[in-house]
Amino acid sequence: MSENQGPGPSAEELQALQAAEEVKADPSLDEVEPAAIDVPESATEKEEPFEKLAAQARKISPERARAVVEALLFLAEKPLGVEEVRIVTGLELARIKKALDEISGNFREGVSGIVLHEVAGGWQLRTSPDASDFARRFLRVKPQRLTRAALETLAIVAYRQPVTRPEVEEIRGVDSGAVMKALLERRLLKILGKKEEPGRPILYGTTREFLEFFALKDLASLPTLREFHELSEEHRDIVEKEAPAEVPNLQGLVAELADPNLRAALEKGREEADTALEELERAIDRADSSSRSVKSVLDPEPPPAGAPGDGGTS
Repeated sequence: MSENQGPGPSAEELQALQAAEEVKADPSLDEVEPAAIDVPESATEKEEPFEKLAAQARKISPERARAVVEALLFLAEKPLGVEEVRIVTGLELARIKKALDEISGNFREGVSGIVLHEVAGGWQLRTSPDASDFARRFLRVKPQRLTRAALETLAIVAYRQPVTRPEVEEIRGVDSGAVMKALLERRLLKILGKKEEPGRPILYGTTREFLEFFALKDLASLPTLREFHELSEEHRDIVEKEAPAEVPNLQGLVAELADPNLRAALEKGREEADTALEELERAIDRADSSSRSVKSVLDPEPPPAGAPGDGGTS
């Protein structure tokens, strides 16, 4: 048996195979037609009017509203918009946003294995990046990576859309037909229309799946070209600072500071500085004493009144 096998059958397929095996285990049921046990769709309850639903939603507690929104996020296969939640639950937009803020605080990176992200104009529960390796191993899937050509093409379309294929190829300098076709099949690109010029070339743009793939709230969340340039310079500075060539210099500096001779010299210098400071303080005291002596000679204080020699009567 080959070791490089693809993913096995899904849970639904396994259940169907198990049910078929159980039927075969009882030969007496071979000639019996199965009965209809599902309720016909026409006999199900009718959907409540929105006004009645909204009236009921106003009575539920904030905790219950948060639980309802959390359940819908768990069930949604795509990012769930606030308006979608309002239509389904009847909750007011303010209560929905408050519930989303509380859920986002509970499901955040570093705390929970599931995080709540605002992507593609909605909200979606996703695996925490800290647990992504284990999730992929459990699902037996490989991480989705794009080639450099695909990333270049996506970047050009994302920043210049709506853009034509010749415009993309002019910037890249190579034929991009095959890459753009693959991106269309992956639903990362879509056709927006045709440009009003001779030949009517097709205009391309990014899709909602593009926002989901890169975990972007909207196109405005893309970094500006200035931010991208500054980020690149920052990364370059980090690489230069963390380069292995800098490590020997740092180790040499540490070893130099740890040298006992250098330490003794620093201690001696500090003692000399303390001695010089004491000498300076003594010199200042002597100067103050001299100034007081000179002042007493040049400007003697007059004798107190009534003392002999003051010219008064006895």
